[in-house]
Amino acid sequence: MTESWISCEEVVESLFEYLDRELDNHTSVEIERHLERCHDCFSRAEFERRLRERIADSGQQQAPEQLRRRIRDMLERF
Repeated sequence: MTESWISCEEVVESLFEYLDRELDNHTSVEIERHLERCHDCFSRAEFERRLRERIADSGQQQAPEQLRRRIRDMLERF
């Protein structure tokens, strides 16, 4: 049985679907194997994963009352 190798281009094209767990199992495994071998793709995937975590975490923090009040005031003017 020959092993298939997924290219860096294919990883980049599928990276967001991979991170969102929207790919079939076979494709996910192929990407994981590629990431184990390719430092550049691993670094990119890790950057995207951490960025998503930070964005998700920041959305859970409540804005200060003064900022919320200023935004409400601006919205009421329109």
